[in-house]
Amino acid sequence: MSMGSIDLGRIGIWTGVLDALPSAQGVEFGAEAEELGYGAFWIPEAVGRDPFVAAARLLEGTSTIKIATGIANIYARDPMTMANTLRTIDEAFPGRFLLGLGVSHHHLVEYIRKHDYSKPLSYMREYLERMGKSRFMAHGPQALPEIVLAALGPKMLELSATATAGAHPYFVPPEHTAVARETMGPDAALYPEQMAVLDTDADSARALARKNMAIYLGLPNYANNLLRLGFDQADIDGGPDGGPSDKLVDAIVVWGTEEEVKARVDAHFDAGADHVCVQVLADDPPAAFDGWRRLAPALLS
Repeated sequence: MSMGSIDLGRIGIWTGVLDALPSAQGVEFGAEAEELGYGAFWIPEAVGRDPFVAAARLLEGTSTIKIATGIANIYARDPMTMANTLRTIDEAFPGRFLLGLGVSHHHLVEYIRKHDYSKPLSYMREYLERMGKSRFMAHGPQALPEIVLAALGPKMLELSATATAGAHPYFVPPEHTAVARETMGPDAALYPEQMAVLDTDADSARALARKNMAIYLGLPNYANNLLRLGFDQADIDGGPDGGPSDKLVDAIVVWGTEEEVKARVDAHFDAGADHVCVQVLADDPPAAFDGWRRLAPALLS
């Protein structure tokens, strides 16, 4: 696999709100993101729409912006299905789709999908090997197109650098970006996500941030990563009403003006990022989309 050969540009959008809208409306917002100048549009997979169908619709409705999964769950498809879905999309839209893969989380894998989550790192390593050996008896790329991994800890970061094009860390501050770059070396692609709230009032901005952080802080993958970065349990659950501390909120979610969001994004670049995808947190999808519009002049100039 080539290392970071898909040009995502410097700034992308990460959004999980499209499932709340008719898919045609989501395509319209993807086209607007392209018109604004964002280089990539990242979409997740949990228990909503199929991300590959959604990606194909977004690709069909745009012409230059890249679409990336952040992330597709490896427990949702066997390795051949994943590999050949990637090849199918790449044949239709050459160089415009980036497959982000991840192991997801224990409760989603074991309780909802009914799979064994006992050895996610080993399973990812084996899964990538099987993807690389998958037969594809159709017109299209025989070599496997580019992949990145959702990686937080050192072993998954190392695997992302040696077995794929790089990493897509989620729910991380710039300090993690620096750790990831040091762990992976200079050549692997590094595409962190950054949450943002466009609100200069500390109380309301942090309240919205806490609301959106709550689901992630209950997941061991993210909590353990924060502990590795030097936060303690009191930062995770010792803040107001049992939520995160102000220190942790401010580390994970940048809030304030467009210029303050840009400064945080620049901190990721200074720490070694190649591309940063910004997730605007808001009370409803239209407000999130308005945030993309407001941020474009600051982030894309």
